[in-house]
Amino acid sequence: DSMRLIIFTFLVLTTAKLSARPNIVFFLVDDLGYMDIGAYNPKTFYKTPNIDRLAATGVKFTNGYAANPVCSPTRYSIMTGKYPSRIGATNWFSGTRSGKFKPAPLTSKMPLSEFTLAEALKEAGYRTAFLGKWHLGPTPEFWPENQGFDINIGGHNRGSPPGGYFSPYKNPRLKNLKDGEYLTDRLADEALETIDTFHAKENPFLIYLSFYNVHTPLQAPKEMVQKYQEQAKNIEGAEFGPEEQVWPGAKKRRVRILQKHATYAAMVEKMDQAVGKVLNKLTELGIEKETIICFTSDNGGLSTSEGSPTSNLPLRGGKGWVYEGGIREPFIIKYPSIINAGISDVPVISTDFYPTILELAKIDQRPEQHLDGISLVTVLKDPKSNPKRDSLYWHYPHYSNQGGFPGGAIREGKMKLIERYEDGRIHLFDLNNDPGERNDIAEMHPKTVLSMRTKLHKWYKQVNAKFLQPKGSNIDPWKP
Repeated sequence: DSMRLIIFTFLVLTTAKLSARPNIVFFLVDDLGYMDIGAYNPKTFYKTPNIDRLAATGVKFTNGYAANPVCSPTRYSIMTGKYPSRIGATNWFSGTRSGKFKPAPLTSKMPLSEFTLAEALKEAGYRTAFLGKWHLGPTPEFWPENQGFDINIGGHNRGSPPGGYFSPYKNPRLKNLKDGEYLTDRLADEALETIDTFHAKENPFLIYLSFYNVHTPLQAPKEMVQKYQEQAKNIEGAEFGPEEQVWPGAKKRRVRILQKHATYAAMVEKMDQAVGKVLNKLTELGIEKETIICFTSDNGGLSTSEGSPTSNLPLRGGKGWVYEGGIREPFIIKYPSIINAGISDVPVISTDFYPTILELAKIDQRPEQHLDGISLVTVLKDPKSNPKRDSLYWHYPHYSNQGGFPGGAIREGKMKLIERYEDGRIHLFDLNNDPGERNDIAEMHPKTVLSMRTKLHKWYKQVNAKFLQPKGSNIDPWKP
């Protein structure tokens, strides 16, 4: 009998400990730009009331970054807490476009040996569900159900929604389709059902809602598009500005400089509505205070290709570029029971979510796994504080589909240095005074250039960075 009592007490304490852990909802939006959200850009053409409310009640980071200017590598960085360069996962899976040179060798899967954020939470007693875009492995063995998720709704190998946004989709992980349903609505409804199921079982849960919006194809419900078409008629001015510099020999890229694309606006609103539905569900169940909510994007807004639906101005470039328009993101974390609302201008990056979530959930850190992320808990509790990290780094040894050149970057304080991989040319920008990266001050600050470039090159070695490869009769590409 005494043994039974011990077991019973252990079970009660374990259950109490589990239920005391916070729930986690992670919103990842595909291709959403920093300037697409009202909370970051009050003049945006798009309507994002639910995300704006989230930003106003959580900690809004104004210098939040994706680890890469395109999708798969950033998704890898969130799941692993590592820079994607460590395994050569430096482009979308599997983008191998050539230019003057061949791109760096590319790893097109997240290895099963990575101990993902989902696996860390599952080990701590969480129920885990993935919904939406995965794009982290070519075959089912690399899909969410084998990377720490109990449930996988819609996650597979494709980057864009196969078959588009309206049912019937050609998605091997979505069943029981309703005629004409919109994919984003469907994922939101699935998220609500999953939250109900998990909540009833009293385990803490992770809902990772990874929208296909606002990735191409540009599709949205007709009535909503028509509403924005009417509003767009009142916006005057040129939609496209000067061509952006691309690598030598590539076709020039027009850059959108005005937000007025009606279908894109409808896609943003549909995504915001889905966020609102999930937030309302947490309130309805009375669990909002005990839920960590994260919101970010995988790369900057699409401004130079594939319809160029959004403008990132004043930020330069967009998806596929190592300029700010390609890597600076909405970045919000909310956890009402221990964090007050606030704004932080500390530079942070997508590798930081993993250790931050573990610390907030009182789960032991795994520094050998999330070795490139740092916990932001001190910043969340005091947005004026600074974490102990010198620099942020980017490494993109590819010719992007959107016209971006192969290059690397380092941000240290307000300064950002960009290095071009074809010829080793350097640019230096003061982001406080020049967020649009138009005024290259490299020649005026040789000591800063030397110091930052030395750090960047040291980092390349640390993460085993790969570089451009020779092609045909071209001379060998530059190497650091």
